[in-house]
Amino acid sequence: MMNVTDIFDYLPHRYPFLLVDRVVECVEGDYLKAYKNITFNEPQFTGHFPNHPIFPGVMIIEAMAQCTGILAFRSMNVKPDGSSMYYLAAVDNCRFRKPAIPGDRLDFEVKTTGNKRGIWRFECTTSVDGKVIASADLLCAERKVI
Repeated sequence: MMNVTDIFDYLPHRYPFLLVDRVVECVEGDYLKAYKNITFNEPQFTGHFPNHPIFPGVMIIEAMAQCTGILAFRSMNVKPDGSSMYYLAAVDNCRFRKPAIPGDRLDFEVKTTGNKRGIWRFECTTSVDGKVIASADLLCAERKVI
């Protein structure tokens, strides 16, 4: 289990862009399970949408990507030191099945499907109340900061 202060050791993101509240399970090199609680007080709901708040799909993808970053660094048994960045390189087979709204808890599961020369592949799902609301295959790459 990792709380938000533990997550700070693996991701450079901070409010309002840190989108992972807690990691509940992690098997290095294999998979990670985490979650984010959505609250109406988040800044995106001011404009997305004022009378019908929906958590943006691109932020769900970003949250899944943040989970992959944690899994990749834990799998390599390193903590980022600022000399490299972990980039989202591709999003394939992305599907949104249902909107996420304030009050929902987004449950993320990311599974490693490959790793070659710092390029990682993942199968990712996001669920609410046990029902998958989004899925995507993500490609991420660790690169030196210039």
